[in-house]
Amino acid sequence: MLNVSNKCTDTYFISRKSKLLKDFDSLMKNAKSIFIARYGEKFAATLVSESRQEYSKLNPHIPGVGDSRLFIQFITATAQSLALYRVLIGHGKTVKEAGRLYYLLCQALLNSYPRFMHRLIGHLSFSRIALRILRKRAFESQKRLYPGGYFYYFIEGDGKEFDYGVDYSECGGCKFLSEQGASELAPYICTADIIYSELFG
Repeated sequence: MLNVSNKCTDTYFISRKSKLLKDFDSLMKNAKSIFIARYGEKFAATLVSESRQEYSKLNPHIPGVGDSRLFIQFITATAQSLALYRVLIGHGKTVKEAGRLYYLLCQALLNSYPRFMHRLIGHLSFSRIALRILRKRAFESQKRLYPGGYFYYFIEGDGKEFDYGVDYSECGGCKFLSEQGASELAPYICTADIIYSELFG
C-alpha cells in the first residue's frame, strides 16, 4: 500500500505522468532480459506489469526537487526503483535481492552507452562548466526552497590530489523513501555511484 503524504507535491511529475510512464516502459523493455535470466519469462512479465502499475500510483507522491535536471533524474530513478522493489517484496523477495537487481539494471543501462559517451561524460564531469553549475546548485540548495529536495555543499579541490567534493546533508531520495516506508532500500540505490565512477572515470 502507498503511504500517502500530507505534504504538497510538485506538479512537475503529475503533469508529465504520460512521459514518465513511457520512459518507464522503455526501461522495463531493456531490463526484461535481466528479469528473464533471473526469474523466467512468467515472473518477468509479472514484474514488468505490476511495477508499471506501482510506478503510476507513486507518481503524485514524487516530491518536487527544483529544476535541476540531475536532481529530477535522481528522484525519478528512486521512484522507479521503489516501484520495482514493492513488487519484489510483494512476491517474497528480499531488499538484498532488490538491491542486486537494481545494480544489474544500472550496469546494463550504462554499459549500453557507446564508449565515446563514457569518455565524454567523464571529461565533462570535471569541466569548468560542470563545476560552475555544481557550485551554483549547491548555493541554491542551501535556500531550502524544496522541503523534499537535496541540500549540499560544494567542496573545493586542492588542484593536486583532490579534484572536488559534494557533501550532501539532505538527500531527496532518502527522504522520499523514508516517507514511503522504504528507507532500507536507500543504501542499495547509492551503489549506482560505483558504476558511474568506474565507467566514466
